[in-house]
Amino acid sequence: MNDLKYLIVGFVFGIVLTKSEAVSWYRIYEMFQFQSFHMYGIIMMAIATGMIGLQIIKKNNLKNSDGALIEIAEKEKGSFRYWIGGLFFGLGWALVGACPGPIFILLGAGFYPVVLILFGALTGTFIYGLVKDKLPH
Repeated sequence: MNDLKYLIVGFVFGIVLTKSEAVSWYRIYEMFQFQSFHMYGIIMMAIATGMIGLQIIKKNNLKNSDGALIEIAEKEKGSFRYWIGGLFFGLGWALVGACPGPIFILLGAGFYPVVLILFGALTGTFIYGLVKDKLPH
């Protein structure tokens, strides 16, 4: 019963992404073609919301749902691996028109060919798990 709150937040998140058209392949295509500001506006609002949320957490020493103090790790030095990871993520996003969250939203909305995208995402995650110790971290 305690996990019900996470399920509700997931449904609300899915509804918001669907209504804002953030799961629309056409909106994502427009973004990568620089034909529309719509997705960039959504991304910028998400960044601003995250920044404000982090400042509120830091300033008020907020606790998580288990009552433990929320600790925010310091930034790591070296960004090369983030550039490489972002490149792979962005290429996948551009090729299939969906990042991880919308994959599940599209499945829930009845777009069953997205199962192939989910399979590809899970396969890529599995392969990363196999080779991560050999990669420069």
